[in-house]
Amino acid sequence: MLTKITGTLTRIADDRLRLQVGAFEYEVLVPEMVRRHLQDRLGQELTLHTSHYFEGNPMQGRVVPRLVGFLNEAELEFFDLFCTVDKVGVRKALKALARPIRDIADAIQRRDVSLLSTLPGIGSATGEKIVAELHRKVVKFALMRSPEDTTTATPSTVADHLFQDAYEALLSIGHSAAEARSRLDKVVASGKKFDSVEDILMAIYKQGQ
Repeated sequence: MLTKITGTLTRIADDRLRLQVGAFEYEVLVPEMVRRHLQDRLGQELTLHTSHYFEGNPMQGRVVPRLVGFLNEAELEFFDLFCTVDKVGVRKALKALARPIRDIADAIQRRDVSLLSTLPGIGSATGEKIVAELHRKVVKFALMRSPEDTTTATPSTVADHLFQDAYEALLSIGHSAAEARSRLDKVVASGKKFDSVEDILMAIYKQGQ
């Protein structure tokens, strides 16, 4: 399975691009938010983190291998998580990711079904399913940097469960969801590594936030 591909961007269309890798040219499916970021990079070398799947119906005798590409591993991880929602497959997920991952994760965390229902192919019913299944799983993605900040961004140096537990702890002592995210944002931006929720909270309050 191809997990990363580096090549020269030779063509870009609405939902896919082509990378020249030596003597081979690969077609990679991309969501709108990735296409937008790469639209001015024709002729340049770039690296995409990829997922490999097969599309088609084996019973009809036609199955086509497909590559899906993202700017970093965090985006790919969110995409895989998004695809776990009932009735959200690869194609629907690709179509839906028209906004930055951080914005979508933030909407899920805030249970903002109205915003999610504005995503292509996602109505209110699907938006409610996404919130119900993912709202406790996306904290680290709501805190990640955007591609404009860096194309090698990762969700955090903190273990996933520490993010979630710290967020819940801030809510439990009276902070709003927006406040909790803002405080965690600042801690993540410091670049420090933490071993416990207590360390995270101590860092937050030492900063006088």
